[in-house]
Amino acid sequence: MKYINFTKNAYLLIHYLKRSIFCLLTLSFFLCLLPEQTQALNVKKSSPAAGLTLLHAERHTLPIVAINLLIKASPLNEKKQKAGTANLTARLLKEGTVKRKSIEIGEDIEFIGASLDTSVSRDYTTISLTVLKKDLERGFEIFSDILLNPTFPDAEIQRKKDLIKGGLRQNEEAPSFIVNRIFIGEVFAEHPYGRLVEGSIETIENINKDDILRFYNDYYLPSNSILSVVGDITETELNNLINKYLKEWFQREHKNTSIKHSSHLLSHQQVLKSSKIKIIERDITQANIILGHRGLSRDNPDYYDVVVMNYLLGGGGFASRLMKVVRDQMGLTYSIHSSFSANKEPAEFSVEVQTKNESAHIVIKEILKQIHTIRTQHVSDQELEDAKAFLIGSFPRRLETSRRITDFLSVVEFYNLGDDFINKYPKYISNVTKESIQKAALKYLD
Repeated sequence: MKYINFTKNAYLLIHYLKRSIFCLLTLSFFLCLLPEQTQALNVKKSSPAAGLTLLHAERHTLPIVAINLLIKASPLNEKKQKAGTANLTARLLKEGTVKRKSIEIGEDIEFIGASLDTSVSRDYTTISLTVLKKDLERGFEIFSDILLNPTFPDAEIQRKKDLIKGGLRQNEEAPSFIVNRIFIGEVFAEHPYGRLVEGSIETIENINKDDILRFYNDYYLPSNSILSVVGDITETELNNLINKYLKEWFQREHKNTSIKHSSHLLSHQQVLKSSKIKIIERDITQANIILGHRGLSRDNPDYYDVVVMNYLLGGGGFASRLMKVVRDQMGLTYSIHSSFSANKEPAEFSVEVQTKNESAHIVIKEILKQIHTIRTQHVSDQELEDAKAFLIGSFPRRLETSRRITDFLSVVEFYNLGDDFINKYPKYISNVTKESIQKAALKYLD
């Protein structure tokens, strides 16, 4: 068990009108969508060329199309001394291509009222596009342009590096950021999960253009990607777009057949194995506390038992034991929650809370007490029933919009959860018992 205590602007008008229409359409979709509609989602899975996994769901309720490209490229594929390469590469995709300068990419996307974003998580990179049906081809052309033709200009590399480092320095003013940074570092040691996705100021400085180009060429390939498309687009329309704009990408794959999509994972023997207390003293009146240890991976067969168990312990908001006791009964915090981060590799379990310095030890003691209780005693029938009802009943919210559905489909495919996961999820939760919850608590709460 580990815990950390942190004590101390005629173009702009067109643009805005289009954005407003887009937002109103999205809001309308949200308001009229019914849960049973989401359950009837018909997803077609195929591999059009070069090993690309394609997931497509037609939804003609609104003239909107959402696209998500998940690329298996993340900090897991970086060298420690160049941490932040995955993040920097993704953030530079929109900063200049063979056809467009950085400002032109932004202007073209804004003119059609679309949204084009890139992001990096612990496990993967995503490029996402949401666009009105009438502007779909133009939007998809821009999407393919940043994917296939990024130039990674030197000036933009330096600008992005400076922006990221500036953000990291600013974040160091926030106690919650510092306590989390130190916590994951202590739990995971040399494993990539133990460092920030952005990297550090020192490692960012170590990254050069060759590193970025190498990372891009090695991992931004069809066989290393999952493309999810949801909305007002037929199968024929989608295939036409892919054949027209991604043909060059597929050809590139064949030229790189020697590339192996393997990550530089480190042995989990290098993660923290013993109990430890780390105190960071600052002249502030509130203690920022994280208590926890390594958790489990997303494909762990005990995952659903852990989900229900964690909901009852501290992940269920006001329905959780930690919130009821530490906040409602003891009045020692505004919010407290527990979580299991489930990633490709075993991630972390944590309980996070803020309280007055003088009550920090009391809160920690109560957290440990609640963990001990759920490990040694069965939860009540009512607790279990309520937890299952919430987890099953709230599941359709993950599929309320086309944007959410594309993200969901990509993740389900990435973690190999099964093509029928949407239908099976309620059963997975329903099968959890009081006995399996206690067993999971004993096994995954140390």
